[in-house]
Amino acid sequence: MKSKRPDSDPAVSPARSAAFDILIRVDRESSYASELLHSRTYDRLSVVDHSLATELVMGVLRWRSLLDVQIAGVSAQPLSKLDLEILTALRLAVYQLGWLDRVPARAAINESVELVKRARKRSAASFVNAVLRKLASSSLGRQFSQSMLNGSSAEGLASSSAHPRWLIERWTQAFGIETAHRICEYDQSVPTTAIRIRHPEAEAQLKAEGVEVVRGVLLSSARRVVHGDITKSAAFRGGLCGIQDEASQLVAALVGRGANILDCCAAPGGKTAAIADRNPTADIVAVDLHPHRARLLQTLRRGNYRAEAHSPNVQVVAADAQRLPFATRFNRVLADVPCSGTGTLARNPEIKWRLTPEDLAALQVRQVAILRSAMTQVTDGGRLIYSTCSLEREENEDVVELALAQDSSFRVIDCRGELEQLRQEQELVWPDASGLTRGPYLRTFPGVHPCDGFFSAILEKI
Repeated sequence: MKSKRPDSDPAVSPARSAAFDILIRVDRESSYASELLHSRTYDRLSVVDHSLATELVMGVLRWRSLLDVQIAGVSAQPLSKLDLEILTALRLAVYQLGWLDRVPARAAINESVELVKRARKRSAASFVNAVLRKLASSSLGRQFSQSMLNGSSAEGLASSSAHPRWLIERWTQAFGIETAHRICEYDQSVPTTAIRIRHPEAEAQLKAEGVEVVRGVLLSSARRVVHGDITKSAAFRGGLCGIQDEASQLVAALVGRGANILDCCAAPGGKTAAIADRNPTADIVAVDLHPHRARLLQTLRRGNYRAEAHSPNVQVVAADAQRLPFATRFNRVLADVPCSGTGTLARNPEIKWRLTPEDLAALQVRQVAILRSAMTQVTDGGRLIYSTCSLEREENEDVVELALAQDSSFRVIDCRGELEQLRQEQELVWPDASGLTRGPYLRTFPGVHPCDGFFSAILEKI
C-alpha cells in the first residue's frame, strides 16, 4: 500500500506531492533537500515513493537551468513572471519527460496540473497543461538527457552541465577545463553512499538486512553501499556505522591522536564521531554555535549506542567558534569551518543556485575569524587542522595564508607526510597519496577523486 501524507491529494501520488513540497521549501526557506528527504515528515513514505521523491527532487535541482531553458522555449510567459508553485510544477514534469524514460508522459503532465490546483493556483492549470503538452509532443523533451556535457569552453560546459557560468569560469581558470569537466560530470551524477564502520558487527548486520557494501576506495575503515537502504538498517540506527563521505573521513583521520581534542564547528557530528572512535581515551570537546545543533551532538556521548562500540566521552558546548571560551589548551584542534560547499554539489545541488561570487568574501571573513580563534586554543607542539568542503581558493589557501600572516607562531605541515603515515598504518588504501595533495595541502576534487571535494591544512604550533 502506498503511503500518503495527511494533506496529500488523491489525484497526486505521494512521491510527487512530497517532491513538490520539498522543492518549494528549498527555494522559500533555503532548506537543504537531503535533510528534508530524511526528515520525519517524509520518512513515512513507502520505499518506492521515497525513492521516486528523491529522484525527482535531486534531479530537478541538478538540472534546473536546463529545465528552465526548455520551459522558456514554449512558454508564453517569461519565467520571472511565474509563481514559484507554477514553475516548480513545470520543472517536475519536464524532468520526468526528459530524464525518466519509465514515467508515462500522461502521468507526468496530469499530476503537475493537479499539483498547481493543489497549490491553489487553479487559474494556471490550463497554462501548465499547454506548456507540458507542447514539450511532450516535441523532440525537445528528450534532448538534454541524451546529450554529453560539452567541455570545449567554460560557457559551453556551464550551459550543458547546468552550472552557473561564473562558477565554471573560476574552476576552468584555477584547475583547467578538463578538471572542471570532471567536476561537473560528478556533480550531475548520483554519488555513491559511503559509510564508516564503527563496530565489528556492523557489516554482518548490514548483510543480514540486505544492505550490500564493498571496501572503501580511500580508507580501510570506509565502505561503499552498492545495494540497499542504509538509513533503514538497525546497524545504522543503532550507531554501529555512519554515513560519511570518504574525503570527510580522511579529514578526520588527519587530526590524528591526542589526549585532549577540540572540534570547533562540530555539528552534525560525523567528524567528531570519527575522531572519538580513533581516540577512545581522549577528552573531546565538540562545539557548535546553535544550541539545537549542539543538542544533536549529544548522540555522540557514551552509552547512546551499544556499549561495546566504545564511544568515548564527548563534552558538547554551545559556543561561537569565533570567540572560543576555553582556558584549557588542546593538543589537537579541528576547525572544519562553515563554507560554500562547492565540493559537495552532487549531494547538495541547491547550493549552486544560491551561491554568488560576493558570498565568498563574506565567508572568508568568518573563516579567518574562526581559524584565528582556534589557533589560540592550541598547546605548544600541538596541531590544528583547518578544513572546508569548498573548491574555492578564497576559502582555502587564502584563509590559511591570512591567518598565518597575523600569527607567526604556527607553521604549515606538509600533508603528504601524514598521508604516508596513514598508508603505513594501513588506514589509507588510495595508491597515490601525493595525488591527494596540492602543495602542502590535502585537496580532493569530485570526479578526479571518488569523493566530495575537500581541503585540509595542518598547522603546528611552534
